[in-house]
Amino acid sequence: MINLDASKFAEKIAESDVVVLDVRTPKEFNGGHITNAINIDIYNDYFNSDISALDKSKSYAVYCHSGKRSVDASSEMDLIGFKATYNLTGGIIEWVDSGRETVN
Repeated sequence: MINLDASKFAEKIAESDVVVLDVRTPKEFNGGHITNAINIDIYNDYFNSDISALDKSKSYAVYCHSGKRSVDASSEMDLIGFKATYNLTGGIIEWVDSGRETVN
């Protein structure tokens, strides 16, 4: 896992081969998320099986509300063999505070 601030995270997700992964709850996700993000709730009982079904050869830019859950998710993804994970330090809070947009 590589930790990125909002500016570097924005650069990373602009790359065509990077998947944006929001690990917040569906309610949080529906309240506003980064464009093109997929939502897999880290608190869901099926989180490990859901992420295991993803393409491990791709790079994943992972975020949550404040950065804690995304660290946990990225660490788990690294353990099961994902090629590359990038964590948004400060989460969606940092994203919004830096002036970046979310969609509903």
